[in-house]
Amino acid sequence: MAEPLGMTVHDVAAPDLADPDAVERGRTRRGRMRMLLVLLVCAAPVIASYFTYFVIRPEGRTNYGELILPTRGLPALALRTLDGAEVPAAALRGQWLLVVVGSSACDERCEQRLYMQRQLREMLGRERDRLDKVWFVTDGAPLAAPLRAAVEAGPAMTALRVEREALARWLVPAEGQALEDHLYIVDPRGEWMMRMPAAAEPARVKRDLDRLLRASASWDKAGR
Repeated sequence: MAEPLGMTVHDVAAPDLADPDAVERGRTRRGRMRMLLVLLVCAAPVIASYFTYFVIRPEGRTNYGELILPTRGLPALALRTLDGAEVPAAALRGQWLLVVVGSSACDERCEQRLYMQRQLREMLGRERDRLDKVWFVTDGAPLAAPLRAAVEAGPAMTALRVEREALARWLVPAEGQALEDHLYIVDPRGEWMMRMPAAAEPARVKRDLDRLLRASASWDKAGR
């Protein structure tokens, strides 16, 4: 009598049904994570210096200017020289900036801020080459001849024309103040990080500048 036919069932490997789009999305996420880690490592000295000098506040010191947290990155402003030549906003990166805002008419208070800006830079001594003076001129009218001569006299400042509305989307005054009332400090990465009070006291502004330059000495050098 014939033996009954035996049948054995074997496992069969399932086909690879991985979604190519899902695989690609996973690679993209991993790439972004790596990029963020690199950026964090690069920014770590900056973050550490700000934290040490303005949060921990060694020796009980406090800053005079108002810290902008989070900092606000330099946007793609349409900038022009006083003579109308285009200047890329990215050209401002690489130096600490002490910023004044005002119209070409530049009234007495505007002139006082420009004078304070000049004196503060000179008071920094050997560190002054790490800080540039910037005047954002918020209209297209010509400057009076004496004012233009003062602006161009050495050490020259960077005077750039920009639309006030565009600038006001980056730099913001304190409540109850106008955009033109303050000195603004921008770090070498193009991040607006501090706003001085209206009618600021020069000696107290200088202390903050000294502290910032000292805190950033390990990662910032003069020149772009």
